[in-house]
Amino acid sequence: MYAVSGRKVHVDCLREFLPNIVASLMFCLLAGCGRPTTQAGTDKAFPEAAGQNAPVGFAMAREGLCSRIDGVLAHARDARLLNAKVHGAWQVVHGILAFGPEFPLAHNGSVSSAMEYLLDDGTLKGWSLRRGDTGLFAVVEEGSTTGQGHPDQWLGYLSQCGLTGIPLDTKLVVAGKHYTVNDLLTQAQADIKPGQEATWTLMALSAYLPPDTEWQARDGSTWTTERVVAMEAAADISTSACGGAHRLYGLVSALNRHIAASATDTTHKHKTSTQLSGGWAAADDTIESSIERARRFQQADGSFSIHSFDRPGTSADTFAKLSTTGHIFEVLVAWLDDERLGEPWVQRAAERLVTYLEQTADLDVECGALYHASHGLLLFRERMCRSENK
Repeated sequence: MYAVSGRKVHVDCLREFLPNIVASLMFCLLAGCGRPTTQAGTDKAFPEAAGQNAPVGFAMAREGLCSRIDGVLAHARDARLLNAKVHGAWQVVHGILAFGPEFPLAHNGSVSSAMEYLLDDGTLKGWSLRRGDTGLFAVVEEGSTTGQGHPDQWLGYLSQCGLTGIPLDTKLVVAGKHYTVNDLLTQAQADIKPGQEATWTLMALSAYLPPDTEWQARDGSTWTTERVVAMEAAADISTSACGGAHRLYGLVSALNRHIAASATDTTHKHKTSTQLSGGWAAADDTIESSIERARRFQQADGSFSIHSFDRPGTSADTFAKLSTTGHIFEVLVAWLDDERLGEPWVQRAAERLVTYLEQTADLDVECGALYHASHGLLLFRERMCRSENK
């Protein structure tokens, strides 16, 4: 366990060592993202909003909520400037997930795009890439507070970062030699094996490959994206990283791509269960049942259960509620169509998440909670605040 701002936290949401699954969500906490670098002489970064409850219901305060989202996103991106001397790749890559190439990093006396710095052979603790037999792989440092904690975590987050992810042909320099993101993907395809945690691998497969792609892994077996989907859907959500939110996000990414590629009726985002089969149907069942549990376990203030998809529960710890609400909200925005995203229970969650970020604006906040919440709000703003952004 590690201490962040005086709180004891579990590394990378590892619940398997806990005697009870309900203790599971405990945050994906590593090193904190620090207090804001600029306070503008105020006690709070959002003095007019911090600690206040905006009117519940998106229809009642659409413009106000969208403006507040703009504020917390700008604050998370720019006011909490990460520094290569202090923070590791785990923290920085989570920032890149939220904001893509716009996420800044202080290094070597200057500030520039964190993504560009890393992809151009920048030095950062935990950013450990090696040449593999068919491409590149990132070293897994399970339990690390700075390095990649799961297979293909860097690749998965690069594929999903910001609003669109980064292209497969994006240049990548390692030890002075030139590669592309595709070299990370080909190595991931070669390394896949039964029983593997393939959550982040699936994010990348769904982003970069047609859903019907087949390939041979190193062991000679034939794989498809659907086979990976079936493997992930069969895994236990409640014992998965961060209460299962990451595994669900991977399934959502893959199923969205499959539906988009095979849809004949483009007016509806999702097919009915009778139109899906095999691994795709299993993924749909897992996603929908998990989201329904999140809705049933939602707290009166709009936050989601600190026990994620397992059972209802709340806490006096705002950081715990920020973590679970942010992780679950990111999944909701990735999966729900515009009509469902506009339902009151989702809008209450959006408002509560913004309020948590306002309330903690001048505090040291754990990076995983901060940036998953930010990514979810970024995606939400793009879809639900379009009229305000035009």
